[in-house]
Amino acid sequence: MKIAVTYENGHVFQHFGHTETFKVYDVADGKVVGAEIMDANGSGHGALAQLLSERHIDVLICGGIGGGAQAALEDAGIALCAGAEGDADDAVAAYLRGELVNTGANCDHHHEEGCGEHSCEGCPGSCHTALQGKNVGKRVRTHYRGTFNDGTQFDSSYDRGEPLEFICGAGQMIKGFDAAVADMDVGQTVDVHLTPAEAYGEIDPQAIFTVALVQLPGSENLEAGQRVYLQNQYDQPFPVTVKAKTDQVITFDANHEMAGKELNFHIELVSVEEA
Repeated sequence: MKIAVTYENGHVFQHFGHTETFKVYDVADGKVVGAEIMDANGSGHGALAQLLSERHIDVLICGGIGGGAQAALEDAGIALCAGAEGDADDAVAAYLRGELVNTGANCDHHHEEGCGEHSCEGCPGSCHTALQGKNVGKRVRTHYRGTFNDGTQFDSSYDRGEPLEFICGAGQMIKGFDAAVADMDVGQTVDVHLTPAEAYGEIDPQAIFTVALVQLPGSENLEAGQRVYLQNQYDQPFPVTVKAKTDQVITFDANHEMAGKELNFHIELVSVEEA
């Protein structure tokens, strides 16, 4: 079996249609036996599906993905695991451990694709509209450090040694981060404080739901606090956290891990170029 992951700097890249590389894993007997980086060759959504098909990919793991791309993958016979985030190797390991159970829930994405790609209803961090600034629509590279209000760092591109690259205003980033970068000059640094509405949204009580254990084979082995994947009504996998479990039912939280949190970013604009 071959698994492809949208890939950037060791992490699952969050926008399928703009991924520049895939990491392709060869799997035998449920274990990764080899991996290589594959260039996407600047292909669009449909061409990417064809490219993966030509490389005999069986499963695609990615972050955000639109309906047209999903249909193209389905036509190519490639199974889809969307909504993944974080370290690419860890995402593949989670997939191979079978941490994917089947139920219905709202979609949950680390980043969002553009409004023309999919419906954003129920997703944290609504789609961007009417963002203004000289960098909107351009490919930007930024260094950043993210902290909570108590000063605890939760992420840093400086620590990884590679700037973050994205299309400003395309909805690939949370709304407040995009807005902060929209009118910056190269070399400029800014410090911004984001409310939940500007980041990953408020906690949605409807995204917390309880399911009988008998409806989810294997869920009896899950523990509170564990991060697993469920599958929504569109057969799209997405991450949830086990909130609680009894002998009969299990409660999941499909809110983003950052939902309801105020975030602080130190942002440095490294470069700007035409997309």
